[in-house]
Amino acid sequence: MWRVTAVTSLVVGAIVLYFYAHLPPVTDLLDGRARGSVTMLDENGAVFAWRGETFGGQITPDNVSVDLHDAVIATEDKRFYYHFGISPRGIASAIRINLSEGRGAFSGNGGSTITQQVAKLLCLGQSYDPAVWKSEAEYERDCRSGGMVRKLKEVPFSIAMELKYSKKDILTIYFNRAYLGAGARGFEAASQRYFGKSAANVGPAEAAMLAGLLKAPSTYAPTGNINRARDRAAVVIGLMEEQGYLTKAEADEARANPAELSEAARQKMGGFFADWVMETTPDYLASATTEDVVIQTTLNQKIQNQAQEALKWVFDNKVKAGSKAQAAIVVMSADGAVRGMVGGRDLPQAGDFNRATQALRQTGSAFKPFIYAVAMDLGYSPMDLVDDAPWSINVPGSGIYAPKNYDNKFKGLISLTQALAESRNIPAVKIQEMVGRDLVKQVATDFGIATNLADGPALALGASESTLIEMTGAYAGILNGGSAVTPYGLVSLKLQHEDEELFGQGGGIGERVISETAAHALIYMMTQVIENGTGGRARLPGFEVAGKTGTTNSARDAWFVGFTADYVVGVWIGYDDNKPLTGVTGGGLPAEIFHEVMVRINEGVTPKPLPQEIPMNTVTLPEGTQPYNPDDFVQPEDVPYFDGSNPNQPGMTEDDLAQQILNELLGVNRNN
Repeated sequence: MWRVTAVTSLVVGAIVLYFYAHLPPVTDLLDGRARGSVTMLDENGAVFAWRGETFGGQITPDNVSVDLHDAVIATEDKRFYYHFGISPRGIASAIRINLSEGRGAFSGNGGSTITQQVAKLLCLGQSYDPAVWKSEAEYERDCRSGGMVRKLKEVPFSIAMELKYSKKDILTIYFNRAYLGAGARGFEAASQRYFGKSAANVGPAEAAMLAGLLKAPSTYAPTGNINRARDRAAVVIGLMEEQGYLTKAEADEARANPAELSEAARQKMGGFFADWVMETTPDYLASATTEDVVIQTTLNQKIQNQAQEALKWVFDNKVKAGSKAQAAIVVMSADGAVRGMVGGRDLPQAGDFNRATQALRQTGSAFKPFIYAVAMDLGYSPMDLVDDAPWSINVPGSGIYAPKNYDNKFKGLISLTQALAESRNIPAVKIQEMVGRDLVKQVATDFGIATNLADGPALALGASESTLIEMTGAYAGILNGGSAVTPYGLVSLKLQHEDEELFGQGGGIGERVISETAAHALIYMMTQVIENGTGGRARLPGFEVAGKTGTTNSARDAWFVGFTADYVVGVWIGYDDNKPLTGVTGGGLPAEIFHEVMVRINEGVTPKPLPQEIPMNTVTLPEGTQPYNPDDFVQPEDVPYFDGSNPNQPGMTEDDLAQQILNELLGVNRNN
């Protein structure tokens, strides 16, 4: 036995010396990440989101909170300062527990000391090699695998660390390398992420919650389930009391006042807005960065919260309980700076799909302003007239296309302003065909609606698809006087602790699309949508508001996009599976959500007038066209609309009547 013991000791000693010789300085082991992190700041410079694995900076047992130090020791290794890297008593206890619960001796509880856990964190000195492991996740799993062989390897490595480093050094590595959920590496990063404070300043309740994460970071992360995290923290508080780190009064106080997440953590790390910023930033500076970077963004956290509150209020008070309808909101300034974004309601199975930036949906009548934008740019006036009467067009390859109004009625000669305000379909298609479909497509594209636009006359009625952020950005272009806008969330990107920008603003105002005069005329027309048309529910007392409703075929999508002088707000409602909405139009719930958002974000804001005007008509009329005289026009109530049941119209078809009306108006209607 002594010979076997001697040989074993020599072998173990040789392995220990090998590991000892290859262990680097402690400072080289503190940040073990293969990738960097992204920290996001709102428009005021406050942190609101993190992405990637965050390293909060080097900390030691000397500069962390005493409560945090004690919580870790009490929870993970109460004999840490008295053993030499391994604890035979702890291993024996773990084996007994595993066997009593029907597991293998080394499956489940491992009885690992903090030193052994550090050995796992360091992967027994083996660095990540892409040629050996398919991914970092596979490397991590292998490093943390259990079993007898792994335990036997841990022993000499742990002893070597105890010889090479002091207890404080080993604890320093542990404090800095431990993964604590939500992408946080080390206690400083975790404390900043969950509580918005340094690990040096946490109290007993917060320290207990952080130490409790060591058992299962993803399971006990407070951003995932705060109640589960508090239950685990209560167990840690009990251990601290039992081992004398807390008095009974202190433990009772900590249990009665559990840790609270910071506001940034409650926002679930910035949610949809932060994800969108990551998607619109080059990968090598964001998702694939090997450096720690800081991104200054356009987000206004107050506006973000107000948009979320508005959406919740409308669904709680205006929608029947249990509705699975989804919704999205974008709030931006006239230059395209996104101030708030709600990518969906928080429902089971809603997922992380961002309906504000990723959902391509038909726009319905929310597309119509771009038709009138072309007309205004060509010199037409909001007061010009169009005939809202039965009408059809032959589409090569498709046959006759005859648009219908949503109310199946005709109003005769009406102004372009009234046609837009009441969202009349026939006038919209007529104006589109008159100014040129290709020109309408060009203007819509230049304003930022980048999706392939429909080729037929149904383009006027929103048959094409777009995203909410594209539509909101296009309306921002109208507000700023007719120049294109690229929505953006990134203002600047820098390396952490450096001042030089690596990447600048990701969007803003671009080239002019329509004249300023045309934009102001269109804004006037869009104010009448609110004052006298389909958008009445979007009215905002004391503020001038312009906007447009939109409802698609079978009410599968409902939109309202509008603006005051300070903000543009876009709202979309629909189902993810594209089934029809019940009793919802753009002038209903979307307009009400718009109203609730605007009421909140404009609280305390001094109202400013919208830039609007009614220019004189500058269109050159065909030779021989009679000047406009309202008395010459047939009034809507005088027009004998076709009714198949009228005995005074034997044999007359709808086309016959349409032709008759056109003949009557031919001499005075400039469109003819």
